Amino acid sequence: MHKLSTQCNAKSRVQTKSTSDAWFDSRIGLPVIEHSCSIPRASLSEWLGQSAKATRKMLRSTLIVTLCFSMAPTLLAQSPPALNLIPMPARVQPGTGRLAVNQTFAIGIDGPSDDLLRRAAQRFMTDLARQTGIPMSSHGFDPAKAVLVIHSGQASKAVQELEEDESYTLDVTGSAAKLTAPATLGILHGLQTFLQLVEITPDGFYAPAVHIEDSARFPWRGLSIDVSRHFIPIEVLKRNIDGMAYVKLNVFHWHLSDDQGFRVESKAYPKLHELGSDGFYYTQAEVRDLIAYAHDRGIRVVPEFDIPGHTSAWFAAYPALASAPGPYTIERRWGIFDPAMDPTRTATFQFLDKFIGEMAALFPDRYFHIGGDEVNGRQWDANPQIQAFMRAHNIKTDVELQQYFTVRVQKIVSRHGKTMIGWDEILAPNIPKSIVIESWRGQDSLAAAARQGYRGLLAHGYYLDAMWTAAQHYAVDPLSDAAAGLTPEEQKLILGGEACVWGEFVTADNIDSRIWPRTAAIAERFWSPQFVKDVNSMYQRLDALQAKLVAIGISPESGMEAMLIRAAGTSEIGPLRVLAAVVAPSGLADREQKAIQGGGIHTSDLPLNRMSDAVAPESGAARRFATAVNALIANKFADRAVEAQVRACLTNWSENDARLAPMLANSYLLKEVAPLSQQLSAVAAAGLEALDYAEHSKAAPADWIDQRLSLSIQAQKSQADLLLMVAHPVELLLRAVPSDAPK
Repeated sequence: MHKLSTQCNAKSRVQTKSTSDAWFDSRIGLPVIEHSCSIPRASLSEWLGQSAKATRKMLRSTLIVTLCFSMAPTLLAQSPPALNLIPMPARVQPGTGRLAVNQTFAIGIDGPSDDLLRRAAQRFMTDLARQTGIPMSSHGFDPAKAVLVIHSGQASKAVQELEEDESYTLDVTGSAAKLTAPATLGILHGLQTFLQLVEITPDGFYAPAVHIEDSARFPWRGLSIDVSRHFIPIEVLKRNIDGMAYVKLNVFHWHLSDDQGFRVESKAYPKLHELGSDGFYYTQAEVRDLIAYAHDRGIRVVPEFDIPGHTSAWFAAYPALASAPGPYTIERRWGIFDPAMDPTRTATFQFLDKFIGEMAALFPDRYFHIGGDEVNGRQWDANPQIQAFMRAHNIKTDVELQQYFTVRVQKIVSRHGKTMIGWDEILAPNIPKSIVIESWRGQDSLAAAARQGYRGLLAHGYYLDAMWTAAQHYAVDPLSDAAAGLTPEEQKLILGGEACVWGEFVTADNIDSRIWPRTAAIAERFWSPQFVKDVNSMYQRLDALQAKLVAIGISPESGMEAMLIRAAGTSEIGPLRVLAAVVAPSGLADREQKAIQGGGIHTSDLPLNRMSDAVAPESGAARRFATAVNALIANKFADRAVEAQVRACLTNWSENDARLAPMLANSYLLKEVAPLSQQLSAVAAAGLEALDYAEHSKAAPADWIDQRLSLSIQAQKSQADLLLMVAHPVELLLRAVPSDAPK
């Protein structure tokens, strides 16, 4: 499966970006609530004046950073959400008081329990101890000694199913808590909600009193991870499965084969992993272990083996499957390639029958993903035997030939007790209504399938490698646009959706930052009621979530830090952090296009050690800065507290290049970002000049405004596969300054 075609742009799955102001606001996540310091600039100068020159410079820099990166609800007239929960539950009723979480806290099981429930309870206590740093004891799950009592109506099934009841009710008072659910799956979700409720306060850890009634909006809430293009170790997948459970995602879609690698041990056809993986694959024992790990956390594991295209790694092992003579090798480039399975040979389906049977036994979930996307048909068109077969069977086009292939594969999948799922292209006339369509093309495709009676999932709009912001993903809904016009019965066929991590520029080093925290916003879209869509609230809760993710082993920021230190060759990277905080990486499509324009091409052998590989997909600093700029402009530059905040940011950035330049000059990996660092300082200096004109109520010379606008617009173009996300807010500042141009 591949969403970017360097050979066929019309089929690219990466959504392109607009250059409009509206796009920029969504790119940085506006509107947003942040915290800011209200120290006036005059007080700052007075305080700094009390120190010696060297000390004054150091302290001034420290306070400037504090002013720049700490923005208060009082300045922006916002209030924090009542509860820092994500996804937001279906129904929340705040109570009175709070429940202490200390060494006396224990969990008990009331009524029948199974192994899954007991393991969940023990894991909850371990997670709570890690989150608080307080040693915890389960007291043998005795409800008489417990502060939190859980009760499950029945055990969940040994192999989780799509339509299982995931609802729960959680009651927290000042003295106790009770969690009840019809089945164990609901208990798993409720325990994660309780973990999110626990907050540190000046006098200890507490959970607020609350009554929660919660259930999922969609039954399929997935995260797809491509391990074919870059292999991701099992332990990395496990910690991200922990993150999935924390935000109530329930399907791990494991993209296990593509042109660049076949990643599972096959005992029926061992050459697949021996010759198609470069030695990086999962043994069947590892697969079973991960499936059990995910099952314990309420997560189903759905494998994907992409056929009939994206199969170069298959053919490196078994070239006879292909529609053209070999030999074949593992593909090192990205894109859509010609090799495709021969759909006219009986031997192809005999091979697939044996292979699918083996994998169906390994993966217990009911659903089996066959990919089915982006077959260009060139090998089929060039093969005389295939063309003769098409004429003999009245098959007129490559699309019809793939439909023939898909129908035969569906029968194989069904014979092995599985339900077939695939990308948009698998939809074919007369194929059973039992299949599931996963749409990368959008709600139009999703709705068209539903109108024909097929169940569907939405992936379009949730591609994390597009480097969209949380706000952009959050705005996409499986039942919006064309799907909003479906009848109620047709809407029930939309099962949910999946966030997708495609592996071209993802490794174990940066995968956490590519998934989190944005995926939590997508998880809320899948779980919470449709009316839960306040972007401000989402960002506040997302910010609170980040600290708690660390407690379960997910640390996007530490991964970025390690990569930056590696690039700089030193741990003293303060100025580099300043630059990293205000840039964002270009999306996959932009990055590939720029490489082609430069006469190069990306491959799987390319080291992912550049700054664009390290920095976060979304700049929180730019989001906060843009919010403050908008507030300042809205108040016609009259709010001195906000002005001090904006000026502090601009001052820090304007001075940063002088501090950073020596580090960039000494690093082979960082030299390419030197022009970007210079642009940040120049753009920030222009912003400071704009503030000076506004502060003194002076009209700026028209030619000065034109020159600075040109600078800020130029700075918004990608450099070194990075975008300077504070350049556009500075442009807005410049446009808001009065001009002396004749009217």
